[in-house]
Amino acid sequence: MDANAAIELLKRIIATPSPSKQEEGVAGIIADVLERYRFDVHRKGNNVWSRSKNFDERKPTLLLDAHLDTVRPNGEWITDPFTPVVKDGKLFGLGSNDTGGSIVSMLATFLELGNRDIACNLVFLGSAEEENTGVNGIQSVFPELGKIDFALVGEPTGMRPAIAEKGLMVLDCYARGKAGHAAREEGINAIYEAMEDINWFRTYRFKKVSELLGPVKVSVTGIEAGTLHNVVPATCRFTVDIRVNELHTNQEIFDTIRGHVKCEIVPRSFSLNSSSVSPDHPMVRRCVELGLLPYGSPTTSNQAVIPCASMKIGPGDSARSHTANEYIRLDEIREAVELFRKLLGN
Repeated sequence: MDANAAIELLKRIIATPSPSKQEEGVAGIIADVLERYRFDVHRKGNNVWSRSKNFDERKPTLLLDAHLDTVRPNGEWITDPFTPVVKDGKLFGLGSNDTGGSIVSMLATFLELGNRDIACNLVFLGSAEEENTGVNGIQSVFPELGKIDFALVGEPTGMRPAIAEKGLMVLDCYARGKAGHAAREEGINAIYEAMEDINWFRTYRFKKVSELLGPVKVSVTGIEAGTLHNVVPATCRFTVDIRVNELHTNQEIFDTIRGHVKCEIVPRSFSLNSSSVSPDHPMVRRCVELGLLPYGSPTTSNQAVIPCASMKIGPGDSARSHTANEYIRLDEIREAVELFRKLLGN
């Protein structure tokens, strides 16, 4: 599959809605392509994968993973998000950038190199439920892929290798007070109780700052309390979004917070820890040889939930993800196909 065929495949993918948990249509498209090129096809739920034709257990195995699901359309689209439109060298459509460009460029690379005798085995995986970190995504099939020595996770990085990414922890916080009539000096206002803790989240700085990922970033992103204007609220709930660098675990961050605030804090998950790979890893060194400069990514991906060394890389720009009128440039796909083949074919 050349780059032009990859672009045509991406148009078919855009035209097939695939929000999280509903990726069956796109999974079927990928399976059909693999079968047409006479590769074995494995499928579990909406995850679909294949292995090199001359798979050799003595060689290391490298995974090419790109997620098939998209977020739902949001904002004001100029065109139908499910109708691929090419204009001024850009392909517009939902999922074109996040992460359709990675799907088709990685698949084109797999179809080419999976037929050849190269230094490693390849496994291509189109994974489900990445956008909602669903239990039926990559975590559900990873044990069935066999031993994976390294993974390339397809995300829009401008084909720069993201050798570290921030983890994510979301906290639901509850400040407790006591209901009372607003006209009298009674009750304990839960909003005022919450304000002290919210100010702590706003001003506290975790001491370990990463060279790649910078400081831990803490943001209060939502708050709700009260239903009637004349009743002092007994509960104030607020949400905290925390982006964790590789120098901390989510558990460490949680323990520190619990020692400083008085509200009840409930973590939604501890599973999305930060990840990183050594700059001296052969794959990273190969990227540098090709002029691809490593960096640290502030966003999370499937890297957070896979149990092997990995690197995030793919065509496109993360700033375009989850936005109206999402697009990827056609030359970005062509460049990605060329670079992936150079990266893995040597």
